[in-house]
Amino acid sequence: MADDKKTHLTLSDRFSRAAQWTSQQCGRAHTFIAAVVLIVVWALCGPTFHYSDTWQLVVNTGTTIITFLMVFLIQNTQNRDATAIHLKLDELIKATENAHNRMVSLEDLTESQLRELKESLAGSVPAGTSREPTETTQQKPQKVSSGTDEVKNIILDEGHPTETERETGKRT
Repeated sequence: MADDKKTHLTLSDRFSRAAQWTSQQCGRAHTFIAAVVLIVVWALCGPTFHYSDTWQLVVNTGTTIITFLMVFLIQNTQNRDATAIHLKLDELIKATENAHNRMVSLEDLTESQLRELKESLAGSVPAGTSREPTETTQQKPQKVSSGTDEVKNIILDEGHPTETERETGKRT
């Protein structure tokens, strides 16, 4: 019975766990210190090996391999972090009463669609308004959301389903 409850980790899950652990370890001070010590030891060995091509090849090969592997680990970590941030923001958008739920899927828009949306939002902010929350903007949120209709039109034109359509599974 206990074996039935064990979850089988896929290769992707194992890689994700290993990448997360490795990225945590690489970001620690002791790892940086170990890397500095290795470079110092390598540099101190230079005179012993008469600064030969082999001596240089050792550090070049080592750093190239580590850099190559770290690219994949860093990308995996960034993908996971970005997904988690999107999910958290989506939850905040859904929980906010006056928020436009269509903003949840903005990461699926193309670069040009995002640029157009950004320009329309920038155009809806009154001149001289700072981006910092002030007492006035906190008391009167309707001023901040004056461009909501423009945003809604841009997003509606892209064919994203509404909250109701997502819940019912029917398109209007």
